[in-house]
Amino acid sequence: MHTSEIQAQRPRVTVATLVERDGRFLFVEEIDPQGRLVINQPAGHVEGGETLVEAALRETFEETGWHVQPEYLVGIYLWSRPDATASYCRVALAGRAERHDPAAPLDAGIQRALWLTPEELAGREASLRSPMVRRCLEDYLAGERHPLSVLKSLLAA
Repeated sequence: MHTSEIQAQRPRVTVATLVERDGRFLFVEEIDPQGRLVINQPAGHVEGGETLVEAALRETFEETGWHVQPEYLVGIYLWSRPDATASYCRVALAGRAERHDPAAPLDAGIQRALWLTPEELAGREASLRSPMVRRCLEDYLAGERHPLSVLKSLLAA
């Protein structure tokens, strides 16, 4: 097996945040690596030296301008791209919106943040970045809630 094949099979650790407000959920419209406009939860890669919760807070703010308060772990998801070029281990957290900074610049590739109901999202199924977007929301709506204390960090101080 070539090094590039091994790298493609190793899951990349990512976080995503589900934020509900008045029956709507916070999403982003972003340009994916193939140049398509897609919908995703605020999400991204965990950086070295940060906890999963810190990564989720950072990514949510960088992609939406929203400060959130994390409350629960929704689930941990493993997904591979259909072309087998990459796989992801997504840690999905749920939190509540605290405050918005409309002047905050959004990450490159993010077109806008938007609030959608589950029904509005269902009408955009073909635009989802991955099946994890729908599954995370379904699990949240089904009541999946786990304490954040199950997430352990053994990072050097």
